[in-house]
Amino acid sequence: MHTTKHDWITTPITADIVRGALELERTAHGVLPHRLPAWARAQCADGQLAMVESQPAGVRLVFRTRATAIELDTLPTKRVYVGAPPRPDGVYDLLVDGRLTGQADVTGGNTLTIDMTTGTADSRPGPIGTLRFTDLPDGDLPDGVKNVELWLPHNETTELVALRTDAPIEPAPDLGHKVWLHHGSSISHGSDAASPSTTWPALAAALGGVDLINLGLGGSALLDPFTARTLRDTAADLISIKIGINLVNADLMRLRAFSPAVHGFLDTIREGHPNTPLLVVSPILCPMHEDTPGPSLPDFAALSAGQLKFRAAGDPAERAFGKLTLGVIREELARIVAQRAAEDPNLHYLDGRELYGEADFAELPLPDRLHPDTATHRRIGERFAERAFTATGPFADRNA
Repeated sequence: MHTTKHDWITTPITADIVRGALELERTAHGVLPHRLPAWARAQCADGQLAMVESQPAGVRLVFRTRATAIELDTLPTKRVYVGAPPRPDGVYDLLVDGRLTGQADVTGGNTLTIDMTTGTADSRPGPIGTLRFTDLPDGDLPDGVKNVELWLPHNETTELVALRTDAPIEPAPDLGHKVWLHHGSSISHGSDAASPSTTWPALAAALGGVDLINLGLGGSALLDPFTARTLRDTAADLISIKIGINLVNADLMRLRAFSPAVHGFLDTIREGHPNTPLLVVSPILCPMHEDTPGPSLPDFAALSAGQLKFRAAGDPAERAFGKLTLGVIREELARIVAQRAAEDPNLHYLDGRELYGEADFAELPLPDRLHPDTATHRRIGERFAERAFTATGPFADRNA
């Protein structure tokens, strides 16, 4: 017999019920999931990286229970962009036995106000909020036991303060699923997806029957050596890296630096995963940067009208001097993978335009010119699963 919904049992939030995070930092309020370890964070003082790696894309609480009610106290950090429309609160997805059963958000929390015209940010503290799910159905297991996954907002830094249920919980057993480790840009992070379990990597992982570790880092897929070492040191059965758009966005390097950096990134991953299937994915279609270099800048004319859009600020003529465009990057990635695959049969290449190309752009344009919407995330996730996880794909289970 269940306890009443007011007889809460508090369970410590520890690593055995958290998946998708590489580290849990103990804070004054509780624990903060990180997607890069402390040593890696210490090697880069960039505020954008600090913000996005602490946003728990792909991070979820996973446990088994007979509980019919769940409460979670969290301290979110809300982002406000000066001059832009208000952002919706981050969404929490509750899955019971793999089925989406509830969605909710948490009000309050800290506020990070970002002024894109000056490049400055200001933080203001706020109160802890509470998330509550009630009247949960019985599970598929004996005695009504259910597998619960509570996906944290992919785009909102979230300190976990307290977890309460009206029945005991226990860590979910290891079901032997393969672990898929993915690194990419804000598109992989989940920008403009409706909820954390509907980002394209989360959808692809569900279709592929794998456990996701999402190291999509908005604005920060920049071939950083510490990211490569993090991938090297993280246990995984399958690895993919999506490279390109952020290098153009940031106008970070030219072709002379790009090619050796890709080789070095792959070399580092291979130090820890010499034979793991490794898929290199080039950028999806982004018309404004196909042939025009970066940087990407906010479109201040659109911003003055209350719309957040971006524009390409480079000059196509600068390609002659080694400036990167998405077309240049795709051509070079295909060449590098083909060169290396002669000695590395587990290295594979996927042209990102197979996930989202010209026909897709005509049907589902990028609302801010950079990021896909919810429907496009679903299409990309389905196409990635079809190309990567099916029988002929690089992530197919050859032993099945």
